[in-house]
Amino acid sequence: MKAPFYRFVAILLLVIPGITATYGFLAMKDAVFAQFNTDIGHVLWAKFTLGLILFLIGVAFIGGWTFFRDRKRNYVAPRFKAKRSKKIN
Repeated sequence: MKAPFYRFVAILLLVIPGITATYGFLAMKDAVFAQFNTDIGHVLWAKFTLGLILFLIGVAFIGGWTFFRDRKRNYVAPRFKAKRSKKIN
């Protein structure tokens, strides 16, 4: 009974940053295309900056999650593998 719940929580941990990144991308797009509107006529820098921050947070979280999962399963290149400390006897 615990396994499906843990999988659901894991899916939520990936969906929430995905939604955040999507909203950030859409906010950046809306801010850039607002300059073509005759009522506004300029780029909405606050909305663009907020969208950029949300987009970067979402992408960084998903990328980090994937990287550390792949590192744990030994799927990464040798230069990205965890460094092991040398034992001195």
